[in-house]
Amino acid sequence: MKIAITAIALGIIMMLVSVSTGLGLKYKIRDKISAFNGHIVITNYDANVTDLSIAPISIKQDFYPEFKEVEGIKHIQPFASKAGIIRTEEAFEGIIYKGVNENYDLKEIQDYITKGRLPALGEGMSNEVLASEYVTDRLGFTVGDKITMHFLKDTGNQVPNVRQFEIVGIYNSGMQEFDANFVIGDLKHVQRLNRWKEDQVGGFEIVLDDFDKIEEKGSEVYLALPSTLNSQTIVEKYGNIFTWMQMFDLNIIIIITIMVVVASINMIVALLVLILERVQMIGILKSLGATNWSIRKIFLYNATYLILKGLIYGNVIGLGLLLIQKYYGVIQLDPASYYVKEAPVLIRFSDILLLNVGVVFISILVLLIPSYIITKITPIKAMRFD
Repeated sequence: MKIAITAIALGIIMMLVSVSTGLGLKYKIRDKISAFNGHIVITNYDANVTDLSIAPISIKQDFYPEFKEVEGIKHIQPFASKAGIIRTEEAFEGIIYKGVNENYDLKEIQDYITKGRLPALGEGMSNEVLASEYVTDRLGFTVGDKITMHFLKDTGNQVPNVRQFEIVGIYNSGMQEFDANFVIGDLKHVQRLNRWKEDQVGGFEIVLDDFDKIEEKGSEVYLALPSTLNSQTIVEKYGNIFTWMQMFDLNIIIIITIMVVVASINMIVALLVLILERVQMIGILKSLGATNWSIRKIFLYNATYLILKGLIYGNVIGLGLLLIQKYYGVIQLDPASYYVKEAPVLIRFSDILLLNVGVVFISILVLLIPSYIITKITPIKAMRFD
């Protein structure tokens, strides 16, 4: 009986840990990508394969500032980007300067700032920028330092445009795709460097209310755009990362399946032991007029008690381990491989309830099979059983 209870407890612990950490890692990476790109990106067709703003788009669009033709859009924000080089006396680093304005939701990036603050953007042209920890460490900068950036001109003139900025914040997203490339600052600098008008931008980022509808909304946005513009969801843009994240779901399903099978086998063995230990009792009950189903229910109730007892132990231990990880970050991960420094945990009541109910339902359903042996036991054979 103790082995059966232990198997149930270990099973629910493994299921809770796999679901909470798997979904936690998946959502954490997804949120990071969304924070720096939105959910859907609108650009000109000539900007499909790069993060650079080549040809400008007028900000005077039917879908801006409110995309009325598509429901479920939370926010739409313009941006523009331009390639540049940060130079020091000893080294240099190629970057992409991403320009945003005061309507850009920088609060999504706030969680990834390790030093300083967000750039102050307003009516005037701001020289404040947000740089990554990756770039500042390589070049020896910190908050408050001035950096010199060189931008190549689009014309034949090879003399670069030089701009000086002040680092007011340093971020670390844990994703080298962003940290090694992006410096975030005022959109007006890109407009001036490219000789664009004030109403011209490089593209738009759309933030959705519900990420789970990103494919559906991505198609709706694409159909609603004029023929000169293209849209791309971050699932399409970072397909390799999202394909990798889909493996988390497969791993969770495999672990849950294995744990349910192991727990069910142990409960079947436990129920068979209970039946064999009570053969004479079954014979007496049958001789007194008890039906097969009423006797089977007695053993099923007892097995259910063992299952619930195992679930209580498993939930207490499993949730305890998850809370320790959530608040203390005991298990560390390699950011280069997993994009996070520590294993993230997502604890949702709905997941816990579904796992527990599922284990109870499947276990009882499986136990109906061995309990059928009771119907084959006759009072005469039971009395002679030793």
